[in-house]
Amino acid sequence: MTPFAIAAPGRILFGRGEAARAPGLIRAFGPRGLVVHGAKPARARWLIEALEEAGAITLALPCPGEPDLPMLVASQEAARPFRPDWVAAIGGGAALDLGKALAALIPAPGGPMDHLEVVGRALPLSAPPLPFIALPTTAGTGAEATKNAVIGLPDHGRKVSLRDDRMLARLAIVDPALTDGTPRATTLASGLDAVTQVIEPFVSRKATPFTDAIAAPAIPQGLAALARLMQAEDPQARDALAWVSLSGGLALANSGLGAVHGLAGVIGGLSPAPHGAVCGALLSPILRLNRAVATGETAARLDLVLDHIAATLGGTRDTATATLAGWAKAAGLPGLVAQGVDPVLFPRIASAALTSSSMQGNPVALSEGQLLDALHAAA
Repeated sequence: MTPFAIAAPGRILFGRGEAARAPGLIRAFGPRGLVVHGAKPARARWLIEALEEAGAITLALPCPGEPDLPMLVASQEAARPFRPDWVAAIGGGAALDLGKALAALIPAPGGPMDHLEVVGRALPLSAPPLPFIALPTTAGTGAEATKNAVIGLPDHGRKVSLRDDRMLARLAIVDPALTDGTPRATTLASGLDAVTQVIEPFVSRKATPFTDAIAAPAIPQGLAALARLMQAEDPQARDALAWVSLSGGLALANSGLGAVHGLAGVIGGLSPAPHGAVCGALLSPILRLNRAVATGETAARLDLVLDHIAATLGGTRDTATATLAGWAKAAGLPGLVAQGVDPVLFPRIASAALTSSSMQGNPVALSEGQLLDALHAAA
């Protein structure tokens, strides 16, 4: 067996009601803390009040959208004088990424560009990050279990990562009850991201026995839970999708992703399209292209994915990618153009994606022309 490593948060709590344990567990990291929340501060009020009742002094910072460099710099400047002992983030993947980045950069002597990949110097962190605690309120990115934070750079038209093994959460609390009542469109987009993030690690050329063990069973679970939630609100389906999202975070942190995220990362830097919706639109075309090229064990893994799609959504292995695309469209997922991606940018996106870190995990080599075909198919 080829040697492999396992990167994971220091402690994970999963289950309904586990969020109630958050204030006491977070307060144990120190008396002063930063609470990063999403666009709706009311969803974080209970946590802030409970922390203050536990004797903590808190500073709340909003993450109104997907984090970019200006937002990160402004948040860092606001947080440093507060001298927090820890950073907690409650919200979707955007809030978790901003919180994770702040935990890493508040103690760092330099700025974000010293450490950002691709457009920055990509230097390792020169100081240990503050303890980071994650409480996801959507089931999608799995950011509570990853070692990177994705940051947009508007001036460069790119989204890149701040990455370090020490950025893993010291504590991740995944309480599916926090996702109850998520709007249908958000559930669809984030859920397709979660499903993509168990499929891509499973078929990745960097897959390991660990990632296989958590990603393989999560694929049918995620498809079934998402299909159910498109029909009706269902706590059991919320539980399952939260587990799939966490599984995806653990899997991608250890075996990477693939062409869906290679393209999505570039798109995110060039358009306002939501990340999960972009991944959902691209999943079917990329699966089709990968299967057309794959052979041997790689083909067998992709066939298993297609079989799961057919078993959940109908049709056969041969029609699975078309079935998935049609189901997502019928459920309300818009194509890339409707999401705000200008087709004029497709050649630039395909070219830039070839050098993305996610593309290194794709199970087969895809050309710029094939990636361009996938973009048009997802349009």
